[in-house]
Amino acid sequence: MAIRLKDLAEIEGMRDNQLIGYGIVAGLNGTGDKDQTEFPVRSIVNMLTRMGVKVNRKDVKVKNIAAVMVTASLPPFAKPGNHIDVVVSSIGDAKSIQGGTLLQTPLWAADGKVYAVAQGPVSIGGFSSGKGGGKSQKNFPTVGRVPEGAIVERPVPISFQNRSFVVFNLYTPDFTTATHVASAINTYIGQDAAHPLDAGTIRVSIPKPLQTSLVKFMSKLENLEVTPGNAARVVFNERTGTVVIGKEVRISTVAVAHGNLTVTIREETKVSQPAPFSSRVKGQAPPTRVPGGITMAPGGQTVVTKKPEISVKEEKKKLVLLKSGATIGELVDSLNRIGVSPRDLMSILQAIRAAGALHAKLEIM
Repeated sequence: MAIRLKDLAEIEGMRDNQLIGYGIVAGLNGTGDKDQTEFPVRSIVNMLTRMGVKVNRKDVKVKNIAAVMVTASLPPFAKPGNHIDVVVSSIGDAKSIQGGTLLQTPLWAADGKVYAVAQGPVSIGGFSSGKGGGKSQKNFPTVGRVPEGAIVERPVPISFQNRSFVVFNLYTPDFTTATHVASAINTYIGQDAAHPLDAGTIRVSIPKPLQTSLVKFMSKLENLEVTPGNAARVVFNERTGTVVIGKEVRISTVAVAHGNLTVTIREETKVSQPAPFSSRVKGQAPPTRVPGGITMAPGGQTVVTKKPEISVKEEKKKLVLLKSGATIGELVDSLNRIGVSPRDLMSILQAIRAAGALHAKLEIM
């Protein structure tokens, strides 16, 4: 199965850059930060002061604002004026930022420079409503997005033209995949220009005639089809009961039998009650109580009996033989014949691995 090089690797230096900023969401319907949260109120006071409005901190009591952290990813080659999405997350004790508007927020990169400015209405992709003990909620009301809410103000400096070489970094390092990538590139160029430096890095020397049209050359390279050499791997997710088995998984000769033993113990209580009008005749002895809560009285007697029931049930499963070199399809077909569930499949594969017959790496999420 051939995969495009652009889906297997990325060009070194052509990556996203993380941005972060502190902002205020206004316009909330009484679901903002409480008065005890000082920093959002101070932020509002400072902002109003810069706008020429002088207010006293003690006079400001609002519940329709929330302090938030704003995050975004700046893609490579983003130019001033481009729009990017931002994520808004409450950092105070606001109940919801639904319906709020993010006020102008500068976004900084790790170098301390502002690369974008965010502002706009917040969408939480759900809702939160309720009063008293009743509440209905969908998704997280304290985290939202502002689609295309940030405008890029500064580009990331990337030198791409007039390069003599480029480096491809594989998403999943593998020696076989790196060798296949280098071979595909050399076949396309017609010369020995690509060299794998390690399991995850391939260095490509660019011929001089192609250095002036580097964009077109890279477009051709990233669309080259390569057959990756994936490692044999089995992934379990015990929380969801999901099992994913790679096509490279192989099994040595092994016999598998899987069955469940169920033991049920149940105790049934029965009561024998005398007639409702049974009573003590004058001159008879009064009722007596014996251990076990049974009342003895002339003319009637209540008897409590306990009848235990024990049942044992064992599922009858067939013994399945998996021959050496069995593929993933043969494995699944064989295990389906004995009627295993995904959770049973986890136990079976772990037992086969412990027996040394499963040639793959097990990963539990």
